[in-house]
Amino acid sequence: MNGQTLSSTAHKHYIDKEGVKRVDMPEDEYEQLKEDLYDVAVYLERKDEATITEVEYKKWLKDEGLL
Repeated sequence: MNGQTLSSTAHKHYIDKEGVKRVDMPEDEYEQLKEDLYDVAVYLERKDEATITEVEYKKWLKDEGLL
């Protein structure tokens, strides 16, 4: 979470009528949590992909006219 610590004092934990565990939290913390979960998902999807060196990347950028 980008080195940020989320305060749990503003969170309310409860179980709703259907028995589902719920947490109320400030919207900004919720949005940050969504971003963090997305980052983890992207990492897990790409962790086994081949990598290229910086030199290869710069060559690719030049070949594509982006550098």
